[in-house]
This record gives sequence, C-alpha cells and structure tokens, in this order.
Amino acid sequence: MLTFDNQFRRELPGDTETSNTTRQVNGAVWSPVMPTPVAAPRLIAYSQEMANELGLSTAMMQSTDVVNALGGNGVFPGSEPYATVYGGHQFGHWAGQLGDGRAIYLGEVVNAAGTRHELQLKGAGPTPYSRRADGRAVLRSSIREFLCSEAMFHLGIPTTRALSLVATGDKVVRDMFYDGNPEREPGAIVCRVAPSFTRFGHFEIHAARNDTGLLKQLVEFTIARDFPELDLPADPIDRVGAWFGVIAERTAVMVAHWMRVGFVHGVMNTDNMSILGLTIDYGPYGWIDNFDPGWTPNTTDAERKRYCYGRQPEIARWNLERLGSALLTLTADESTEANRLVDLLQAGMAKFDEIFDLATRQKLAGKFGFAHWREEDTPLVNDAFRLLVEAEMDMTIFFRRLAGVGIDPEANRVLLADAFYRQDLREIHQGALDLWLGRYLARTKEDDFAQPDRAALMNRFNPQYVMRNYLAQQAIDLATAGDNSMVIELLDVMRRPYEMQVGRERFAEKRPDWARQKAGCSMLSCSS
Repeated sequence: MLTFDNQFRRELPGDTETSNTTRQVNGAVWSPVMPTPVAAPRLIAYSQEMANELGLSTAMMQSTDVVNALGGNGVFPGSEPYATVYGGHQFGHWAGQLGDGRAIYLGEVVNAAGTRHELQLKGAGPTPYSRRADGRAVLRSSIREFLCSEAMFHLGIPTTRALSLVATGDKVVRDMFYDGNPEREPGAIVCRVAPSFTRFGHFEIHAARNDTGLLKQLVEFTIARDFPELDLPADPIDRVGAWFGVIAERTAVMVAHWMRVGFVHGVMNTDNMSILGLTIDYGPYGWIDNFDPGWTPNTTDAERKRYCYGRQPEIARWNLERLGSALLTLTADESTEANRLVDLLQAGMAKFDEIFDLATRQKLAGKFGFAHWREEDTPLVNDAFRLLVEAEMDMTIFFRRLAGVGIDPEANRVLLADAFYRQDLREIHQGALDLWLGRYLARTKEDDFAQPDRAALMNRFNPQYVMRNYLAQQAIDLATAGDNSMVIELLDVMRRPYEMQVGRERFAEKRPDWARQKAGCSMLSCSS
C-alpha cells in the first residue's frame, strides 16, 4: 500500500525512555509514541492530488484500514510512529523545549517515483512534548488547516500539504476565547504531508542545550536527506554557510508569495518556520480583506501586532537570525572558524534581502500588469496601496478587477465598485481613485502591452479565489452540524484559484458585513 523508509528515526538518536509521559527529552531528536485511538474515525474529505502522489487510490482512501490508520486507530504496515523535540522563540522570547505536542509522525513514505514524504497526524493524542495539553485538535481548526494547506498549494505557494481530514467521534474541551468558558467540541485529525517537517526550532533546542554533537549530527542529516540536490562545499564551515544561504533564499521566496496574495500566517514563531521554506502550521491564519498592513488574524497578537501582514518580511528575517545564532554554536567562541561562519551567515542574510527584494518586484510587476518593474513605478504602486488602506478596499477584488480597467471612467467605477467595503469611503475616495487609474493606464501604455496579454499576466498573479476566513467558518458551521458539503466544494473551488468558475461567484465575494466581527471570520485564537 505505502512504502515506508523511516530514515529520520533510523539514523538519528531516539529517546531511551519509552513511556508516553510529559518530560524534558535530552540527547535525542525523537521519541517513540503511538497515536491514541479514537471512538469512531470517519473520513470527511481527502486531497485527490496528494493521494495520487502517494499512490493511494480512491478505493484505498475510503477503505476501513486506511481510515483507521489516518484516524489513529491503526498503523500502516512499515509505519514507526514518533514525535520530535524542538524549541523556539515565541512572540520574540525563547520558550525552551516545545516539540510535537499533538503531531505524531507516521514515518517517511517513498512513492513509485522515489520521492520522499513525511506523514504526520495532527490531533492524534498526547506525546512527551504535550506539556499540559491533550494532544488533540478540534474540527474547526482541522478544517481550516486541511483546506488552507491545499489552497496554498494550488495558489503556487510553497507549503506543507494535507492528505486527509478525519472526524474522530470524540469531543475535545477547548476555551476558544480564553475567557474561562471552555466547551466540548467535535474532534478531528488532519494527516499532513511534506518532504520534511523540520523547523528552525529543531536546531535551536540543541544549540540552547549546548549539545553541539547532536546539533552537528542533525545538520548533516538534514543536508543529506532534505537537500540532496545541492552541491555544497566539503569544508564543514563553508558547507553550513552555503546551506544557510539556501534556507534564507527559500524563506524569502515563500514570504514574498504570502505578501502577493495577502496571506497572513498569524504566528510566525521560529518553531513554525520550515527549513525548506514551506508554509507550515496553519493556526490563526487569515487573508487580508480590506487592505491593512497592520492587520493580524491572531487575537493573542492583537495588541503588539508582531505578526501582522506588513511585518512578515521583517519577522522572517529575525527568525533566520535566530537560526543563524543556533548554527554558530557549531564553532568555538571567537575562533577563526566562528569568525568565518559569522561572515557566511551574514552573507546568507544579505541573500535573504536580495531575493526578497527581487521576488517582491517581480510579483508587484505581475500584479499590476507591468512588463518589467522600473524604479519609477514605486510612487504609483505605493499610492495604490495607500488608497486601498484609506478607502478600505478589498485587496483580492481590487487587483483581480484591475486587469479589466480601460479608458471609460464610468465603466471603471462600476468594475471596481465591489472592492469597497463602505459606501461613504467610496464617495470620499472615488475621485482620487479615478486620478490614480489615469496615471496607471498611462503607465501601462508605455509597455506596448496588448490589453488581453496584460490581463492574462495579471490573472496569473492575482487569484480570483482565496480561502477567506468567513468561507472557512461557513464550512465549519455546516460540518459541525453534520453537513460536509461546503468542505468538499471549497476544496474543489480552491483547486483552480486563478480561473473564473461559473456558478461559484459567491466564493469570490468580499467579506460580508455580518462577518466583520464574527468569531472565526475576522480574528482567531490559537485554540485548537
């Protein structure tokens, strides 16, 4: 059925303690742990694309044995479940040991093409890293993660994937608003898939513990298994420095994609940063509705706004610096090797700046329909984003409709009317928008770009459909009542986010007024 080759567990040191008790785990990178069985696993939905990649047919996905294994009530032949230890900086502060508190690896699957994927069950029960938690996940957060993982993939954004969404038949107690009123909610498990789930925090924890030997072993393993395509220097210092530069580049590209589509991760702790530059851990994420660089979907971050949309590039850079600091412990303080590694790590940070700047310019050129980015485009672009903020306009709708503007001012007003959230602000700012559109159309003429070609370019950069919070919440409300139809339909809509889909216009509408402050539709907590 699935071919497992559990290299991570085989080649890296594991926990000598086998009891599933919460504790500090030292001298190891993983602990053996089995999923905790649930009452009645039931398949709600699965990704056909991901199943195909793994070699699982429709019949297999719907079979009792597979559903049981994806729900924690069985084990695939060859699977050797475990959880890993990592640390992290959370909201800017070192948090110590964290680890997979509710994620249990099933192992590493190698498909028919020889491609390796790690499979992970999120919400499958406690592990040694669960601290005071139960290791479970609720249906609402599981639906959000399942749908968003696949939506991001189809948007062309580097991401972890989701294979399946399984209801457990159990209830999970959660205090959604952290207000002292916990409730029993339906539980669920998502099977997450990625080439590797290794995070910045996997390296930080061993550096913090001064376990240089284990840190070095993990670095060498990660380079060999997860970056086989790289031709890195043989010298250990040069090798680590060059590898760090690749991580910095991939992180820059990922965040530039986030900014392009208006995605806000919501909790960019270092333990939520992928070593492969993949979007990982879909918790209190959100999409920008009315454009606001200071918006964060995370209620925990509402005051400081550390992880708001506009700060994501800065935070990614800060997180890379923390990873660099961890890698620097591979050398002795003030040694020649340390000085050389510092220079290489700084070069990696410069590479992040360079690649993020390049990727941003390319993506802005695509969003606005310019054949090439020019420095003199900066004022025009900045004025557009300023207008989006002041006029409270929808980012996704504005850019999608911008591809259709022409020389008729009244037609342009009609075309862009739906992008406004407030009629009073539309009346105030319509004149400024008209003037901006005049400047914009004059700029597009300088490219000698035919209108159909410009529109086609823009529609490759500006999605018609994104996984807005209010859509996900509607699917959650229905599924909680036993109706999974909207989960299935949203999954299908998001397979073709850049295409107009007849009959599915409602999935491209801006956030309705009723959802502006509704729980789950505007801001969310980390509770799941």
